[in-house]
This record gives sequence, C-alpha cells and structure tokens, in this order.
Amino acid sequence: MAVLTCAELGCEQMETLMVLLGRYGLSVERVPSQGEIPGSYWGDSEAGLVGDGLFVRDDTPVHSALHEACHYICMDAGRRARLHTDAGGDCIEENGVCYLQILLADELPGVGRLRMFVDMDAWGYSFRLGSARAWFERDAEDARQWLWQNGLIDLDGRPCWRLRRDGSGRSKDHR
Repeated sequence: MAVLTCAELGCEQMETLMVLLGRYGLSVERVPSQGEIPGSYWGDSEAGLVGDGLFVRDDTPVHSALHEACHYICMDAGRRARLHTDAGGDCIEENGVCYLQILLADELPGVGRLRMFVDMDAWGYSFRLGSARAWFERDAEDARQWLWQNGLIDLDGRPCWRLRRDGSGRSKDHR
C-alpha cells in the first residue's frame, strides 16, 4: 500500500490540516510540484521546517507532514526560534513526536490512527515491537508521559493544542 499524500487528502482535508496546525502557530506552505521543499531534512518529497513554516508538496506523505509538525510542537522554544531543517531533540522527544503524530491523525477525517500506523510502517519507522501500532498500544507509556509532563496532552491522552512548555513550566498557547 502506498502512503497517503497531501494531494490525496483533497482541498477540504488540506484546509483541515492547515487549521489544525495553525492552532499551534504553525503555517502550512504548499510548494509547487517540481519545487524543492525548503527545510526538508530527508529531501525528496518529505516535509520541511523553517521557522514556523511547514513546507509540503502534493507528493509529500501526510505522515511526514504530521511528523515534522509534531517536531515543531514538541521542541523547546530555544530550538523553535532557530529552527531550520534539523529539528534535533533526544530519543524520548522523538518518541513523543511519533505518539503525537498518531493522535493528530485522529483529528483529520479520513486519516486516523489506523492509517497512520500503516503509513509509518510502510515508510520504515522502526519500533521494538515491530510495528507502529504495537508500539503505540503496548510500549509507548514513556512517550505519553513525556507529552503529558510537557503540557502537550491531557491526562486522557488528548492534545492540549499548545506548544511544549519552556523551562519555567509555562507554555505558549495558540488556541
């Protein structure tokens, strides 16, 4: 199965994605089909990050757009202020990014976590239990705890619609 692309989302769902990420202060910028994607760490069709802009083309996988957006959401304010291409972060933050991208997939009609699991596996994300779904359901408590401690999800595991708290325990809210 091929991964879901931004073009396959269609106009209405792309608008939903833009609104969803706009809640975090992130703007989605569409790049022409043959254009190079600014800030793409992996190159090719993968989403890119520069400042508060997420760059995608029609052939950009939705999982890539959500993953890079979640890097923006999960990084601290200092890294966010100088963000260009490499989101950085440590292993637990990366786990938080993967977990949050699955939660945000549920906010996109026609995508959802089941499709995100399949696309993450198809792209080559690797998890100890062999699949994104097994990891999410049985091995991601540390990621969930990290997201909660950083004010990104509530106790019920729902997104809080704000960026990671800075060192003082405050968060920047873009609702």
